[in-house]
Amino acid sequence: MRAIAGEAGVSLPTVEALFGTKARILKAAIDVAIAGDDEQVPVLERGWTRAAVQARSAEQFLAIAASVIAPAQGRSAGLVLAVFEGSSADAELGALATQMIAARGETAGWLVDTMITKAPLRPGCTRGEAIDTMWILMDPAVYDRLVRHRQWTCRQYEEWFAASARLLLIADPRAVPTTTNRSIDERT
Repeated sequence: MRAIAGEAGVSLPTVEALFGTKARILKAAIDVAIAGDDEQVPVLERGWTRAAVQARSAEQFLAIAASVIAPAQGRSAGLVLAVFEGSSADAELGALATQMIAARGETAGWLVDTMITKAPLRPGCTRGEAIDTMWILMDPAVYDRLVRHRQWTCRQYEEWFAASARLLLIADPRAVPTTTNRSIDERT
């Protein structure tokens, strides 16, 4: 930020006086990037959530969620990672990083809670594990590594996200229920 201000012939204190601190500027930019607009409507109160809640299956629900998460990651991952990178050296960025991690947890919780109204979790998977799994799938570093470093498209990430969440979290409807938790090897 100091370099940008210097190149423009404006001091950093002047930029911060006009626009706020680095953390406030980044927070505003991230909010717009995630939402895709500057409307003051929380992400989980937008139109896509109604369509997701009305989905007939967990697969359809995850496809809708992924169709929102992937482009939001495309617009915001770099900014979010900049916050995380700077958080150890700047207390305001540290507080923003903590807030963003908690917000991702809330979104992951909403996704899991809504998803399990469509299909049960796989056997042995707790709600907490499901939220943690969803939380890590949504990590901007995962998006960044796959898209920027592995040259995936946003669409590939979107499809991977939905398929991974389904495979890791949802019970296989074709699985034959067992009466015991012991493995085959233990029974023989």
